Parts: sequence; structure tokens; C-alpha cells
Amino acid sequence: MDAGIGGAVAEAVGRQLRRLGSDRQILCVTHLPQVAAQGHHHFQVTKIKQKTRTTTAIHPLSEEARIEEIARMLGGMTLTAQTRAHAQEMITQSRSR
Repeated sequence: MDAGIGGAVAEAVGRQLRRLGSDRQILCVTHLPQVAAQGHHHFQVTKIKQKTRTTTAIHPLSEEARIEEIARMLGGMTLTAQTRAHAQEMITQSRSR
């Protein structure tokens, strides 16, 4: 659980989860970009509300969509070249460790 953490602690948690995921299956649901950027794979879960029914959908993200999603997690509704570059940097750094 990553509630109540952020910044460097969230990155450390993400790194530990990435290490664990190297030789076993880990499923992590997070809203933290520092954790999400560390994943080997990234899925987006959405909730769809209809009149009397709520369903969820799970979609695997391409590399480009993953950058967009992490940028959204970093910067909110307005994505900029800077938030996209930061997202790309976070993903790249996670692979080099």
C-alpha cells in the first residue's frame, strides 16, 4: 500500500516492487507516478458508470500511452512538453537501475 507517501519514499517503494517483479508476478494499483514509472508493464483501469450499473475496464498501455499516463499523473489535466519529458525520464531511469 502506498497511501500517505510521496517523493523519494514513493520512488524507493517503486524500486523495491520492480526488483520483486524481476522474478515473481506483482500487481500494484497506484496513483503515484514514482511507483507507476517503475513497472515492467502498465495497465490503465477505468471505471464506467451507467444509469444503474458500474463496470471497470483494464487496458494495457503502449509505450507512448504509458508516457502520457505518467505525465497525467505528474501534471494533472494539462499535459505539457515538460511533464511528458519528465515522465519519459522517470521510465528511462527505472530501466537503468
